[in-house]
Amino acid sequence: MFTGKLSVVMPAYNESASIVKNVAEAVETLSGFGYDYEIVVVDDGSVDDTHSHAVQIAAQYGPKVRVVRYDDNRGKGGALICGTTYTTGDYIAFLDADMELHPEQLPLFLEILLAREADVVIGSKRHPLSNVQYPRIRRLYSAGYFALVWLLFGLPLRDTQTGLKLFRRRVLQDVFPRVLVKRFAFDIEVLANAHRLGYKIVDAPVTLRFGRKYGRITLDDIWTILVDTLAIFYRLRLLHYYDHVPSCSLAALRSRVAAHELIPDRQSATEKQHAAAAP
Repeated sequence: MFTGKLSVVMPAYNESASIVKNVAEAVETLSGFGYDYEIVVVDDGSVDDTHSHAVQIAAQYGPKVRVVRYDDNRGKGGALICGTTYTTGDYIAFLDADMELHPEQLPLFLEILLAREADVVIGSKRHPLSNVQYPRIRRLYSAGYFALVWLLFGLPLRDTQTGLKLFRRRVLQDVFPRVLVKRFAFDIEVLANAHRLGYKIVDAPVTLRFGRKYGRITLDDIWTILVDTLAIFYRLRLLHYYDHVPSCSLAALRSRVAAHELIPDRQSATEKQHAAAAP
């Protein structure tokens, strides 16, 4: 039986067309589970109206939905770190704002985490029970990167890049102060450090429906991923950099993320009309 509070961090970049619908769907799904939960939406320096639309939907749900924003695009990893510092839950899940991985899968992740006494559960497209539909070129990228990661880090996993992940809070408190990569290799740095610190990581099957006609990863991004991944290996195996970075609370880490929470106006339209008519 799950007890405690679940925090869901949703990084979003230029998602104004779907953020209202997707946040509402996430709220409806999580409310149906009967969990104590919160959702933290992080606008990763979008150049559209993602943040204003997110605030619009947050106004309907009270403290269950919080919105955090910064002006410069820092990458998904930067958004996840930022959002996590605003969470209050005992368990923290990462959920992409595009909802290609639906939050209805989170009870299975929690069940696996508790049943196997794990500290981290990550979604795996390569799990034998997964049901995934995504482009062949993405499959090729994924397989190639998995082979590189297995060779360099020997993680006991079949996939590291799937967006749905679940952590006990203490894991991220120990790991995030050590993380330097904020973009595509972010997952590897997080998982390599969690593994190094002795946390138990297991994978879980996912259902994934690829919704974008074109992916966001370019050839330049692939080169950056390679360089960042090798840099993580260098810091971990040769420099032993991570051994010398102290842990700190997530609240203390917040001072480094230079973001601000957007507080929605939760007055109803009727309340506003009455306030305007008051003498």
